[in-house]
Amino acid sequence: MSGRRRAREFALQALYAMDIGGATGAAALSGLWAGRLEDTDVVDEPVGPEEMEFAQELVRGVAETRDALDLRIEAASLNWRLARMPSVDRNILRVGAHELIARADIPASVSINEAIELAKRFGGAESRAFVNGILDRIAADTGRGGRRTRKG
Repeated sequence: MSGRRRAREFALQALYAMDIGGATGAAALSGLWAGRLEDTDVVDEPVGPEEMEFAQELVRGVAETRDALDLRIEAASLNWRLARMPSVDRNILRVGAHELIARADIPASVSINEAIELAKRFGGAESRAFVNGILDRIAADTGRGGRRTRKG
């Protein structure tokens, strides 16, 4: 698994902890790092500095712009209020939307595909299509691609 994919997974876990438990981003990531770095039974390779840095950038970026991201997600979600979305899906969408809006260095197709992979791994049966559709609309709205053209 690529370093950035793992970093996105860490960011998602931290954002989920923030959403559910009210932790700060720094505290959620610190807890995650402590748990992963101290657990000698973990089979995965150790968390690298690049993964930590990218995860921190994502969590910080989402936390700093969460209200704007939520408005953008809700506008693109067609009849779904953010509060009704499963927390995992909501946070996958926040990561993906943040990348589409604030990370021009990451191709939109990569951001969307990585969000779909998160949805496959952590979301429910419908998460993949749900995440894909919303992020595709956001990409179209921001001029970064998307298969659909937004009307009105």
